[in-house]
This record gives sequence, C-alpha cells and structure tokens, in this order.
Amino acid sequence: MTNKPWLDLYQAGVPHEIDADSYPSVWAMSAEAIAKHGDAPAFSNFGADLSFADIDRLSKNLAAYLQGELGLKKGDRIAIMSPNIMAFPVVMFANMRAGLVQVNVNPLYTPRELQHQLNDADTDTIVIFSGSTPVLAEIIADTPIKNIIVADLGDCGNSALPSPPRDERLSGVVTFLDALEAGEKLSFTPVNISGDDLLYLQYTGGTTGLSKGAALTHRNLVANILQFHALLGDRVREGEEVVITALPLYHIFALMVNCLTFFSKGGRNVLITNPRDMPAFVAELGNWKFSVITGVNTLFNGLLHTPGFADLDFSALSLAGGGGTAIQEAISNKWREVTGLHITEGYGLSETSPVVTFNMPGGDEFTATIGVPVPSTDVILLDDDGMGVATGEPGELCVKGPQVMVGYWRKEAETADVTTAGGYFRTGDVAILTEEGRFKIVDRKKDMILVSGFNVYPNEIEAVAANMDGVLEAACIGIPDERTDEAVKLFVVKMPEAQVSGDDVIAFCRKNLTAYKVPRQIAFIDELPKSPVGKILRRELRDE
Repeated sequence: MTNKPWLDLYQAGVPHEIDADSYPSVWAMSAEAIAKHGDAPAFSNFGADLSFADIDRLSKNLAAYLQGELGLKKGDRIAIMSPNIMAFPVVMFANMRAGLVQVNVNPLYTPRELQHQLNDADTDTIVIFSGSTPVLAEIIADTPIKNIIVADLGDCGNSALPSPPRDERLSGVVTFLDALEAGEKLSFTPVNISGDDLLYLQYTGGTTGLSKGAALTHRNLVANILQFHALLGDRVREGEEVVITALPLYHIFALMVNCLTFFSKGGRNVLITNPRDMPAFVAELGNWKFSVITGVNTLFNGLLHTPGFADLDFSALSLAGGGGTAIQEAISNKWREVTGLHITEGYGLSETSPVVTFNMPGGDEFTATIGVPVPSTDVILLDDDGMGVATGEPGELCVKGPQVMVGYWRKEAETADVTTAGGYFRTGDVAILTEEGRFKIVDRKKDMILVSGFNVYPNEIEAVAANMDGVLEAACIGIPDERTDEAVKLFVVKMPEAQVSGDDVIAFCRKNLTAYKVPRQIAFIDELPKSPVGKILRRELRDE
C-alpha cells in the first residue's frame, strides 16, 4: 500500500477500511432492509408507491417465473432495457435473488447497439419497456433472444398511465403483469449466492468501437455500498431519506448510489422517468421534501434554469451528489445560493461499481476536485513509464479496491490492457494529487467525449460514419457545449465525386447511434491529420 495522505481529510468516525464480506451478497443486504422496513415506501413513481414488502413479494413472484417457467438458473444473463419505471427495481431484485446476471441496457439504444450487447452478453431473455420494442424487433433474428417480457409504463404503479404500444413484429411476448401472475402460482427455490458470483454486466465503451461488459460481482457492489455509507456517516438517516432518482437506473451511478445504497438503509427512491421534461420534473419535486438528489452538471444546471425550481422546499436537503463529468464551480455556487448546499462531487466508472472518490459532504467551500478515495481504496498516479509521480504532478489515475471489477466479460486481453503489474485498474484519466490530499482530474488520456455525463468513444462514431456510402474516412472530437458540457464534432473526408451533405451524415448517424452520440457538427475536410504510422491525430483536429 502507498502512503494515503487523504486519510487525514476523513471526518471523525469514518473508518479507513470496510469489510466487503460482511454480507454474502447484495440480496442478503437488501433482504435485511426489507425485513426491517416492511410496509414503508421504497419506490415512488407517478403518484404510486411500492413498499419494501411489495418489492419482496413481487420480486419473489417474478424470480419464480424466471426459474420455473423460463428455466433460468444461477449465472444466466438476463437483459433489462427500461427507463426509470416501477418494473425496473422489481426485475432487478428478482434477478438478484435468483442468482442471475443482469445486463443493463440503455432503452434508447439503436438496433446496432442493442444487437451487439445482447450477442456479447449471450443472453436469451430480455425484460423490455414497451416503447423500446421496435428496436428489438429490428434485430431479434440476429440475437439469441427467445424470451421477451414487456413492461408498460404503469406496471406495478399508476395503471392509468398510457404506455407506447409493443411492436407487433415480436411473437411469443409475455407481459410483465402476466409473468408476475404466473410466478405467484409457482414456488421459488432460494439460490445460494456468494460474493464471487456475478451480479451485473455493465457495458462501457470500447476502443474498437464496440462496448464491453464490466463484470461486477456481489462483493464489488456490497463493497461500494459500504464504502459510500462509511464516507457519508451519520448523514444517512435510517428509514428517513427521500432520494430523487432522475439519472437512469441502467447507469451504474444511479443504480448503486441512489437505488442500492439508500434501499439498504430504508430510503425511498422517487423515480423520475423523463428528467428531460424539466417543467414536469420540477413539478414532481414540488411534491416532496427530498433529502438527496444526484445528477450530472447539465442536470443541475437545467434545474437551476427552470421556472419554479428556486421556490421549492429545500429544508430537508442534506446531499446533492454530482458525477459523470466535472461539476462546474459556477453551477455549484448557484446551486448553493438556491438550495443552501454545494454540490458534492465524486468520481467513478462502470468498472469500479462505480465510486472511487467522493468529497466530504457538507463542506462550506467547493473544492473543484473529485475528493478523496473511499475506504479500502488505494489510488496511485503513474506516468507513461509506469512510475509514480510527485504530489501536484499529473499521472494516470489507477485504482485498487474491493469495488474494482473482476474483468471485462470474456475479454482477457482487454482486461490485461487496463491492469498494471501491481494489480491496479488503469482508468485512462489523468489526475493530480493536491497538497491537501484530494484528487483533481486534469485531462483524459483517452479521447473519450463526455456528453451530459455519458461516455462517448470516438472510435464508435467513426466506425459508424465509415459505413456510410460516400464517406472515405472520419474522425471526431469533443467540443464545448453549453447544454451538454461537450458535444460531438465529426470531421469527414468524402469519396471523390460523392454528393454527401452534413445533414446526410447526421441522419445516417441518428439511425445507428443513441441520440447523445450523434454528432452535433459536421466538418468536411480534404484529409485527416495523421502520424507517420497512420494514426489519426485528433489533437490537431481540435485546433481546426
């Protein structure tokens, strides 16, 4: 272990270490909360509630259906493709107690993206939101999918909510409510789950343009829940927290920080299905004396600029947690002016379950850093030769701790590429350690672009554009954007005589990429700048 100067910044009572094996599984931790909090509300959405007891009953019924009717067994992968609706936590806890590996899928994925993920995860079962079924219908013949369970907007919640129709091209579909009803008549066989068993495949961008699944175990998530609790200390009040969950649960940030962390302490998660509708979001916030809210910089900024937000009741607010991308000091200052609290910034990745560092909550100053490593976590900064750097000098941020993934799913070479000789995970982010003992991100070693906190990998965009008729080659960079922090700018070299417009390129990308990955700007150039060995020099494109 290296020297850990950040430990001096821990508040009184924060342990330096946690025991990642104090619970055998996330389900064991969750079952303890269910037993303790019973009829208290665990999830709220569109005016409806699900209690801890409801989650227990419904998830057991669904788990019985998955076991008894579909024949799924421990270790099988099951995909969930859904926004923040009541079905999501029911499915998640059913998967968890049945020992299944949950594959979290963005419900806005294009057919190409969905096809890759389902094939890579090697799953024959998907629970999917009705509004996403047209995407599945496009590619289902080219995937292993045999079992389709379709969830509607109001399932297990406000049944009056209209839901998009499911795609008629899909056959053999079972509705979510029918699966629950069938499962109620079946017996569930409890599964022995250990910390080494996989819990999630959390897909992240790949340097080849194809995403890869970070394999996260029960121990990884138990560790990160306990690490986060330890750092927050007595700020988490058992059975009292009201948590605004606007970030999507398919993203590891909201899944761990909002859902699992506060569920384990008897908190209520208020699920926001469409946070992009800011007026409706603010109206919903008006219904709650909420104590916790998480977000990315653009979400906090959007709320601050939505009429009515400043008039809300913030008297119970004890934590506004930010991550995904840098929280801007001006936004945090404005947030404090309106709510009374600074935004507490942290840092993490899909590969680290996700929290690596977090600022001590409740500070009077905005630190402009990602804070300190959570307990049982070691962070080192390495130069290009793999040597440690001095305090204040930049180096690649590398992490070791019980929350770090066991590897990329079925990709030993890629896992080895991000692992140091000493067993640290290489994040690809460049940071410095300040004299005070906090870490600060100064650059990204990779050319990753951060759009509203979501990772966008240039190779994926370029690979899509290169498949377009009339495009010879393409390269992309991130450019500043007031609304999304960064946006994608694509440089395109056309084939000789090709008649291709910027609108054509954007339309093609829109068919093949999730909306936040679609280039905002297209620039046609005669040739791309390249190194002597032919590597595209994106840094020169940034100077264009």
